[in-house]
Amino acid sequence: MAKYVGAIDQGTTSTRFMLFDHSGSVVTSHQLEHEQIFPKAGWVEHDAEEIIRRTQQVIDGAMKKAGARATDLSAVGITNQRETTVVWDKNTGKPYYNAIVWQDTRTGDIVNRLSQNGGADRFRDKTGLPLSTYFSGTKLVWLLENVNGLREAAERGDALFGTIDTWLIWNLTGGVGDGIHVTDVTNASRTLLMDLKTLNWDNEILAELDIPRQMLPEIRASSVRNPYGTIKAGGIADGAVLTSILGDQQAAVFGQTCYSPGEAKNTYGTGNFMLLNTGTEIVQSRHGLLTTLGYKISDEPAVYALEGAIAVTGSLVQWLRDNLNIINTAPDVENLARTVKDNGGIYFVPAFSGLFAPYWRNDARGVIVGMTRYVNKAHLARAALEATAYQTREVADAMYKDSGVEVKALKVDGGMVYNELLMQFQADILGVPVVRPVVSETTALGAAYAAGLATGFWSNTEELRNNWQVSNRWNPDMDENTREELYRNWKRAVERTFNWVE
Repeated sequence: MAKYVGAIDQGTTSTRFMLFDHSGSVVTSHQLEHEQIFPKAGWVEHDAEEIIRRTQQVIDGAMKKAGARATDLSAVGITNQRETTVVWDKNTGKPYYNAIVWQDTRTGDIVNRLSQNGGADRFRDKTGLPLSTYFSGTKLVWLLENVNGLREAAERGDALFGTIDTWLIWNLTGGVGDGIHVTDVTNASRTLLMDLKTLNWDNEILAELDIPRQMLPEIRASSVRNPYGTIKAGGIADGAVLTSILGDQQAAVFGQTCYSPGEAKNTYGTGNFMLLNTGTEIVQSRHGLLTTLGYKISDEPAVYALEGAIAVTGSLVQWLRDNLNIINTAPDVENLARTVKDNGGIYFVPAFSGLFAPYWRNDARGVIVGMTRYVNKAHLARAALEATAYQTREVADAMYKDSGVEVKALKVDGGMVYNELLMQFQADILGVPVVRPVVSETTALGAAYAAGLATGFWSNTEELRNNWQVSNRWNPDMDENTREELYRNWKRAVERTFNWVE
C-alpha cells in the first residue's frame, strides 16, 4: 500500500523532491541548485537540460534517503517557477535556446510594440494580465523572432513550447517519441495566451502574436484522476503516476489550505507573491493586480484568484551576499540588520527588472534614497528586509480596493519566513497578525495535496485543512502614526524609480 505522495518543486534557483506522509508531514527531501545565467543586463536564463538532470538527481536522492520504491508512492505532483519559457525539438529533445526566466526583461521592445495598438491592457479582459516582460507569451515571441530556424521548425510542428512544468513532464514521461506535452490551467494562465473563461488557448491572441498553435501543450486541470502520464526516466520513481501540476504560487495557495473565497497567502521566495482566493468568480483588477487561475480540481469548476506579484524580495538578500559581499550567507542578513535599531533613514526600492504589482512599470530601476554619512551596511541590510514588507503592504492595499476583502491575518510561507525580524516588521507595517504554518514550504506541500487528492490518498479538502497547524504568529507592535509615516516615505521612494529607462 502506498505510504507517501511525492512533489517535484522546481524553483528559480534550485530543484527539490519531497516526500509527504498522510499527515502532511515531510518525510524527507533532496535539493540541488542550478546555474543562474546573466548574458546581458536584464537577461536571465537557465540551462533547461541542467534542470531536468537536477530533477532526476533529487528524485533519486530523496527516494534513497527514505528507502522508498515507486510502489510506495500514491502519486507525484509538480510545482514550478511559472513564466520561465522553454522551446525544444521534439525529435531530439534538445532546447533551441536556454530557458528564458520569468525575471528576464529583454522583451521590453516587444511589449512596447504590442502596446501601441490598444495599450498595455489590450488582452486583460481575456487573460487577466497586462502586457509585460513577465509573462511567457512575449518571451516566446522573442524566441520565434531571434532564434534562427525556430519559426520554420514551429510551423513544421517540430518545435514544442512549454513552461517548466511542461518541460519536466515531457522528459519524465519518456521524452523523444513518448513524452506527454501538457500543462495545467494555472501555468497556462501565466502565458498571456489563455482565455480565463474558456480555459483554452485564445486564437485571436495567438494570431496577434504570430504564435503557431501546434507548438502549445494541451491544457488540463491542476489535479487529475486520469494521470498526465507515468514516470519512465530511468530512475527509482519509474512507474509512479503524475497527477498534479500547479504553478508555484498557486501550489502555495493549495498547501496553505486557502480553499474559501477571501482567504489569502503570501510566499516569500526569490520574489513575493500574494494570492487571494476569489472563488469561481473572475475578478478583474483595477488597482494593478493580476487575475489568475487559483486551481482546478478534476471536473470541478475552476477557482480564480487575485495576485500581487513582486519581482525582487529574497533575491535582494542574494544580491547583498553575491554582489556586495556584505553577508556570507542569506540568514546572516537578519543578524546584521539587528545591530541597528532602524533603517537609518534610508529606503531601498529594488526595481532591478522594473516594478511589478501594483505599478507594472518596465521603465523603473532600483534606488536607495535618504543616504547620509551616518548610514552603514547594517542599515542597508535592514532597509533590504523592510522593502519586502513595504511591497507586500502595497499589494494588500490593492487587494482590498479590488475585492473589498480586508486581510485579517496573513498566512506566510517560503524561505524568508524564518527571518523573525522581517516577520515582525511585516506584521507592524500591515497592522495585522502574520501566521506561519508548521510546514512552511507549502509550494511542494500543495503539489502533493493536489496529487494525493487525485488518487484518494486524501479524501477531500476538509481533511487537508485538518492537517494545517500554526508554528508561529507575529502580532503588530507599532503605533499607527509611525506605521503610516514609514509607509508614506516608502511611497515617496518608489516614485524616484520611475522613468529611468527611456
